[in-house]
Amino acid sequence: MPAVLVEKTGHILTVSLNRPEKKNAVNCEVMCRLVDAWRQLDDDEELRVAILTGVGDTFCAGMDLSVIPKLSSGVADDEWEARVLADTDITMQCWLKTYRPTKPVIAAVEGNALAGGTEILQGTDIRVAADNATFGVTEVQRGLFPMAGSTVRLPQQMPYTVALELLLTGDSFTAQRAYELGLVGHLVPAGTALKKARQIAQRIADNGPLAVKAILQSVRSTFGMPEQEAWAIETPIGQAVFSTEDAMEGPIAFLEKRKPVFKGR
Repeated sequence: MPAVLVEKTGHILTVSLNRPEKKNAVNCEVMCRLVDAWRQLDDDEELRVAILTGVGDTFCAGMDLSVIPKLSSGVADDEWEARVLADTDITMQCWLKTYRPTKPVIAAVEGNALAGGTEILQGTDIRVAADNATFGVTEVQRGLFPMAGSTVRLPQQMPYTVALELLLTGDSFTAQRAYELGLVGHLVPAGTALKKARQIAQRIADNGPLAVKAILQSVRSTFGMPEQEAWAIETPIGQAVFSTEDAMEGPIAFLEKRKPVFKGR
């Protein structure tokens, strides 16, 4: 079985980490297959949204630490390690750090999401957590640095002092605490995170795909900017949407009291 399962259902791409015997720890195969999935999400015009989840009782235990000495040696034992050695940016793209799809990614978290599991979470756009989930950027406890973006993103996504305590202690925290801090947007009973994520994904997929991409682009491009600077970026992004066929279809469908048929053009 592949280390990442990728399933296309209508306009939704479900990406499932599939190393349950290793707590879905990320090795070179996982990294490569994740990058391929993010590229597929962008390149396939039928796809409008993705869900990231894990097979088994763990979302992701972070990096498979056995990979680090292998990559440091520069000698590949398989095709996946060879690919990563040939393109080292894969190690950052897979975590949604140096590559983020232009379409939204929803996280559906069950069980532990530790180290890289919490790091990749910060690169997703909408997050659902089961009440049995546990989070934590634990790298510091192993003398490691959280290279997938947490020192930049975590203080932006929760209160600064809380983020720094979590980063510097490596302590884990509950799904309830993650919800209270706003790191996740939905807290659901164990076993139902994927179901909730699919509901949200379908709601997004039903909307105008060009409008969804433009909203995502505007939010990412203007985050943290002073308003006057942000307007200058937002305005042309928004105006471009109004010249599309979808922007004509939406109002007509509303007036005709029917569901719009968006074509992404």
